Amino acid sequence: MATSSPLVSEVREFNRFYARALGLVRPESMESSPDPGEQEGLGELGIDRLSVAESLLAPLGPAQRKELVEAMAKIRDTLGEQPRSPNVVLRAPQPGDLGWVIERHAAHYASEQQWDATLEATVARIVADFAEGDDSRQAAWIAESDGERVGCVFCVAADQEATAQLRLLLVESSARGAGIGTRLVEECLRFAKQSGYTAIMLWTIEVLVAARRIYARSGFKIDKRQRSNHFGHELVDEFWSRSL
Repeated sequence: MATSSPLVSEVREFNRFYARALGLVRPESMESSPDPGEQEGLGELGIDRLSVAESLLAPLGPAQRKELVEAMAKIRDTLGEQPRSPNVVLRAPQPGDLGWVIERHAAHYASEQQWDATLEATVARIVADFAEGDDSRQAAWIAESDGERVGCVFCVAADQEATAQLRLLLVESSARGAGIGTRLVEECLRFAKQSGYTAIMLWTIEVLVAARRIYARSGFKIDKRQRSNHFGHELVDEFWSRSL
């Protein structure tokens, strides 16, 4: 099973942190590359080799990889490492971004929730409708950190008059904890209000706890909950809304 580059990067970053904690490299190397002597030491220990990170991840399934990365983050936090502050920009979609949105939703939810390919089909339909929609009444944003796409959100017209709909909020696991999801939702709310909508709604799933927290903090309230069977599972749909 191939390992994704974001996960490999997380493991390598943890290995460097561990080396710093043991005094194998200088603390200031957190902000710069190790000097040649330190780099040689890391190489001899095998700490910073790409193959080491890949070999650690290779035998693990998606759920185990997620647990490993979360455990590494917990260790770094417990030992007092300052959280990284990524340089994040929100921008309009560019060629290739809409395909990325579909691919990342499919991969993300297959890994974290074991949802099947019908989720990918649903996202593809939403994205296709957006691509053919009225640009004056809709918008989308890609969150980019240091040149890499790490999140997205869409704002489109809902079926109800004067109501917008927030759709396809996603933040990559490696970029969580930096407030990116909140920024994306705030940008969606700002656009909806400026575009003349008087309310905004969204559909989410009960198990998506992190997203639900963002929605609640952003002023959304649950209007309706109902059991459903989609994406290969029995789920609880939630419909949230707020005025603008």
